[in-house]
Amino acid sequence: MKMNGNEIRQGNIIKHQDTLWVAVKCNAVKPGKGGAFNQVELKNLLDGRKLNERFRAAETVEKVRLEQKKHSYLYEDGEMLVFMNGETYEQIHLHKDFVGDRAAYLSDGMEIDVEFYEERAINISIPEQVTLEVEDTEPVVKGQTAANSFKPATLSNGVRTNVPPFVGVGERLIINTEDGSYVKRAD
Repeated sequence: MKMNGNEIRQGNIIKHQDTLWVAVKCNAVKPGKGGAFNQVELKNLLDGRKLNERFRAAETVEKVRLEQKKHSYLYEDGEMLVFMNGETYEQIHLHKDFVGDRAAYLSDGMEIDVEFYEERAINISIPEQVTLEVEDTEPVVKGQTAANSFKPATLSNGVRTNVPPFVGVGERLIINTEDGSYVKRAD
């Protein structure tokens, strides 16, 4: 599907220079002299490169739609992570580097979305929050209730994060998968 350069918005996936890019930032500029343009910061979906590009209204780009399929995380196989499509039971192997730091938050049977372009996996989306148990942290100190104080803790997946002083070993916490930060205690 073709679209004008001034219609590109944040989150749009476009085909530019024969590869796939996602628009990270968009800024519509109307200079006093000359025509308006859209200054777009692009990130390459295949290799992670960044590019700043100027698109005029008269230019057209191809907007790409990715196919999303639900998969379940199965297991780790060396440097590969194995996922299964719940409808077709077809398994795919994705390299740990492709998944990145988010791999630490995967657990058996976790439902994720895998985005495909022409049958090639381009991106995965894991849940925004996961529940993990505290394996190691400093003991709870009575009376320590400072509003913005935190202490280090190691979670059941091996990730280190900062938690409030009232959190003890064995407690289950909800953690943000974007940055690994503490959200709240699990019910």
